Amino acid sequence: MVRLITLQNPRMGQAFIDYMASRRIDVQMMPEGEGQFALWLMNSEDQLEAEVELKQFLDNPFDAKYQASSWDMAETRHNSFRYQTPSFMSMIKAKAGVVTLTIMVICSVIFILQQLGLGNAIFAALHFSAFDGQQWQIWRWFSHALLHFSAMHIIFNLLWWWQLGGDIEQRLGTKKLLEIFLLSAAVSGTGQYWVEGANFGGLSGVVYALVGYLWMLTIKRPDLGLEIQKPIVGFMLVWLVLGFVQPFMAIANMAHLSGLAAGVLLGLMDSRRLKR
Repeated sequence: MVRLITLQNPRMGQAFIDYMASRRIDVQMMPEGEGQFALWLMNSEDQLEAEVELKQFLDNPFDAKYQASSWDMAETRHNSFRYQTPSFMSMIKAKAGVVTLTIMVICSVIFILQQLGLGNAIFAALHFSAFDGQQWQIWRWFSHALLHFSAMHIIFNLLWWWQLGGDIEQRLGTKKLLEIFLLSAAVSGTGQYWVEGANFGGLSGVVYALVGYLWMLTIKRPDLGLEIQKPIVGFMLVWLVLGFVQPFMAIANMAHLSGLAAGVLLGLMDSRRLKR
């Protein structure tokens, strides 16, 4: 599933659905509350054509071809103006690919096991390389990003990972998101260990890398269709600064900063080498 657009007029949405049905492309409408209705494309393989047709529809929704399609589809339409609320899992999967979902599941399973009394053993097995010989245990350069130490910690990180990482995976592919995850986990972990040792964990260094990466692509390559809103960048930068100046919370500030730097650099490189 791919979320195409949100409309306030369900009849307008139905006109587009009928027209796409005449082209054998399945689009469905689902309510989002407060008078908003989302159009969802059922098959992601049709995304390019659907987005082109949607732009033409929004430019001239009263074109005769859309009215004709509504008349033609009226008799075969099964659920005219009956909208089904999507399940929680379908909403999650609609914006996430294999890597996005896999990391979310692994983090969640590890967190549950930590709450069942295995916290010390799991931390010992997955923390960043800290002792002689551990630098050759390759997984430690990345596995520290899968550790979380509170419900707020994991919820905050997974929501941003799903939001930002899901966009990157859908647009640029699984390989690219995996590349960003591995690189930023290694860089952010190294930065944090260099300052405060190995007593840290969490996906936030990777999240900051995603912010930096999307920030650069938004500026340098808007044609790629990947955009991060300025208020989000501003919020994350303010949170980064607050982490350094507040004395009360244990925050892996250097992991955030080095992750952001890694994302910015990778975004600048990809802005030149990614094809239009």
